[in-house]
Parts: sequence; structure tokens; C-alpha cells
Amino acid sequence: MKINLKAPAKINLSLDALYKREDGYHEVEMVMTTIDLADRLELELIPSDEIILDVRAHFIPNDHRNLVYQAALLLKEKYNVKKGARITLDKQIPVSAGLAGGSTDAAAALKGLNELWELGLSLDELAELSARIGSDIAFCLFGGTAFATGRGEVIRKLPMMPSCWIILAKPSISISTPSVYKELKLGEVKHPDTEQMLAGIEAENLDMICDSMGNVLESVTLEKKFASEATETKKCSSLVQMLP
Repeated sequence: MKINLKAPAKINLSLDALYKREDGYHEVEMVMTTIDLADRLELELIPSDEIILDVRAHFIPNDHRNLVYQAALLLKEKYNVKKGARITLDKQIPVSAGLAGGSTDAAAALKGLNELWELGLSLDELAELSARIGSDIAFCLFGGTAFATGRGEVIRKLPMMPSCWIILAKPSISISTPSVYKELKLGEVKHPDTEQMLAGIEAENLDMICDSMGNVLESVTLEKKFASEATETKKCSSLVQMLP
């Protein structure tokens, strides 16, 4: 038995961090939507009681460091599953780009294994379980457009965003989301207008949506991008000076 699933990337239309919680996470308000860019997963039932993860990208781990593997192990241990699975991951979403590549893969794995192992779990049950390994996985399970609160795991479905073209530009640097939150200085950021964004979504008003876009994490990522570009420029300048 084989199951093939699409794992779409997501973008943040609005991302605000309100304060740091006692558990170390930030309390957030995020308006997110899925896009056409996607990874693909193939899940196959195997006779041996093991998880085999085959990743079609040499820079992605295929063990417990991968959220797909963690998701599979979580289901096996929680529900005492004695069946195995081979999971093949065709990676297309850039890593460390804020597109939830790891989270959407984990969400697809949870849905696929739920069917493959005949667990009969609802999306709500999978979402509650997924919070143990990642905050964005719950949104990726439901997809579409949604308002996420808490640390990102409390999901409220919204009307679909109006159809439009979106251009993705991935800079040469890669930054992990946990490291960005660690360096975030909430007293120095400009907070987006989340209420106006929600109103724009409800009204299906693309102009209002575009005017309301904002992401507090840019205060960290842009600084890192400029620092990286300055370093590269300095290296190039030094190299030119060394040439005969």
C-alpha cells in the first residue's frame, strides 16, 4: 500500500509577537496562507516494524533530527503501532526560509501515516498531538488561510485569500526560526495591524491585505542579511586587492 501526498509551503501575511511566555516561547498572532510551492511525500507500508526516511536532498537529515521522522515516531509510540513505513520525501521548499518546509512535511506525514496505519484520528486530534514537536504543524494540517495564536498551535480558519500571484525571493543566507526569536527585541519592533489584516481577509480585499502586511521577525532577519552582504563585499574587496 502506498500513499502520495502534497505538502504545500506557507507564507506569513502578518506575524506579530506580543510577549515572551513563561514556557520560553513567544505569544504570537499570525495570519498565514498556503501557496502552490510544495514538497511531496510517498508513504509505503512495509513488513518490518521500523521507520525508513528517504530524503531526496543531500543536506536534509533522514533521522530523528527530521520532523517527518519525529512525527512518525510520535504516532508509533502514542498509539503503540507495530507496523512500519518507508517515507520518501521529495524536497522542493527551501530550508530555513520561513516557509514551514519542515512543518508541512511533518503534517503530511501525520495525515499519511494516520491513513496508512488505519488509526482513524481526526485532524483536530492530529493537530493537538503535533504541538509536541512543532508550533506550525497544526496550521499545515488544516492548510488554507488561518489565524494562529498561542505559540502558533491555536488555529482559527479564515476565508481563502483572494487569488493572486506571489513572488518568492530566497536570499543566500539561511536563518533558523528559533534563532530569530532568540534575538528578537520586542521593544524595538513595529507591530503589524493584525485587525486590519483580518478585516481584509474577511472582505476579500487584496489591497487591504497588501497594505496590512508586516512581520516583526524582519527586524532580525534583515539585519542578518545586511551583515552577510557586508561580509561578502569585504571578502570580495580583499580578494581584489590580493590579485596581481
